Amino acid sequence: MPVDEAGRIVPFWQDVIAAGVAVAAYSVFFSTPQNMLPWPVAVGMLSHALRWGAITVLGFGAAIGTLLACLIVGLILTPVARRRHMPFAAIGFASVVSMMPGVLLFRMASGLMQIAGGAQTSLELISATIADGTSALISILAMSLGLITPKLVIDDLSERSTKVKS
Repeated sequence: MPVDEAGRIVPFWQDVIAAGVAVAAYSVFFSTPQNMLPWPVAVGMLSHALRWGAITVLGFGAAIGTLLACLIVGLILTPVARRRHMPFAAIGFASVVSMMPGVLLFRMASGLMQIAGGAQTSLELISATIADGTSALISILAMSLGLITPKLVIDDLSERSTKVKS
């Protein structure tokens, strides 16, 4: 697999539908009950659209767009998971799985394999491999932070309000 940039732009509506399919496939693969399936799919499509808007319309980078989209997922799904007694980790991660930087990870792995294989190792290859790995890591950290922060805040506020009532 070459370490080159991707060369095809996908229309917005196709991207959002593909995100919904990815979320549904991930959820089914991990045996999500049918009654829970609409939540991660709908929120996953919304979050993917929000990420796209943050990147293309607002001009944010991929990591910031991902962070914002994942914050929205956390804000929406934390109360839903509590009220409907669904595992937040299952529906939350399924909702954002389409934002995993898979292409960057594959390109980084390809670069590492080329370097390890003794191919003509150039500064350009090393630089592209490091850049892809760093971008992927930052996006994954943004996803983690964006998804868990609203959950922790909402849980803490809920716990405090129950202590005050007692």
